[in-house]
Amino acid sequence: MSQAPAQPRDPIGPTLVLAAIFAGLCAIRLTTLAEPYFDEVHYLPAAREMLAGGAYINREHPLLGKTILAAGIALFGDTPLGWRILPLLAGVVTLIASMRAMWHASLSRFATLAFGVLLASGFMLLVLARIAMLDIFMACFLSLAAWQFAAAMHKPEQGRWRLMLTGVLLGAAMAAKWNAIPLAMVPGLAFLAARLSAGRRRLFTSRRGIPVPGVSLVEAALWLGIVPLAVYALSFWPALFLQENTLTSGGLIALHREMLSLQTQVLAPHNYQSTWPDWVLNARAIWFFYEAPEGVQRGVLLLGNPITMLLGIPALLWCLVSGISERIWVRIAMVAGYAASLGLWLFAAKSVQFYYHYFVPHFSLLGALALALDAVWQAGHRRIALAVLAASVAIFAWFYPILTAAPLKGAMSFLDYAWLEGWR
Repeated sequence: MSQAPAQPRDPIGPTLVLAAIFAGLCAIRLTTLAEPYFDEVHYLPAAREMLAGGAYINREHPLLGKTILAAGIALFGDTPLGWRILPLLAGVVTLIASMRAMWHASLSRFATLAFGVLLASGFMLLVLARIAMLDIFMACFLSLAAWQFAAAMHKPEQGRWRLMLTGVLLGAAMAAKWNAIPLAMVPGLAFLAARLSAGRRRLFTSRRGIPVPGVSLVEAALWLGIVPLAVYALSFWPALFLQENTLTSGGLIALHREMLSLQTQVLAPHNYQSTWPDWVLNARAIWFFYEAPEGVQRGVLLLGNPITMLLGIPALLWCLVSGISERIWVRIAMVAGYAASLGLWLFAAKSVQFYYHYFVPHFSLLGALALALDAVWQAGHRRIALAVLAASVAIFAWFYPILTAAPLKGAMSFLDYAWLEGWR
């Protein structure tokens, strides 16, 4: 008798263990820097004004991320803990949700756990989970949306409510930061492409076939198109309670004209500005902090893990070629996610750009690397796959002090980590 096909075990337990370890690593020295640093100086004043019902400042960004920061201050006080505890929570949720998305998309236990290790040791998620900026909230909502969309395809009996939740989360991601907009379009376009590939005669009303049986294209347009826009619009509700409220005079359209103007204004050059080729090559870092408060030298460096950020490039190319030739959609999805999120910055009319704009593309990059390592693992070359993960963790351990404001020996200690000129 033929044996039943192997059923991979859901790695939910190891996922939660890894998330707990990551949370602990994020929490160490979370409040050591007692004054706002880097872009906290922009977002924390805006959050304080929201709590006080005062001026409408930092208008170039939507409100949801700053609303969450304001909630942290209200719950935990206007202290370093109140500023950074909700970003930390969002970072942990981002790790869990990203791994759950990988599991539902690939059904590979190794790929899921490898993705978690790569993200946790990839530098960027850790650093941005420890600072009161908007990017971590955007990434959190995007990863939750990816989880629900992948689960909707994996479990079509739950497809409708998961697609509804996907739409809500996509709207929240855009309401945290505009960088999410290109990726927010991907689920709807993917649904359309899947139905077109199925060749259904009643394209718009048929409920049969991939990606989610039981849901028509018209209904999917509601959940993945209309709902995100509605959620995004509702996120501006707190502005009604601010003294300088532009919504009652000019409405959302006038406000967005102002936001777009602020986003595209010509700014003075910055020492740490960079462009997308620098990000792809991991060639230009940002020093979020490098000072000696109370006589102790400390630093916070935003950089990508040197080994995995470079290995991810050939992994993406492999995903593109093998995904198309073998019709493996999860591999194609990683390429599409990377192209959509990075493609924005090839044409964005933003005069000064920074490495943290690579935060969203780096999820797809490391996801592609996780899938490539999974293929190596399945081919029997397990030592190679584990060696890459071990190297990522080892390099992370070396850089951990400079990622988390640990005490350094002296003013020149940055040379221990600034291996390239562009990292200085």
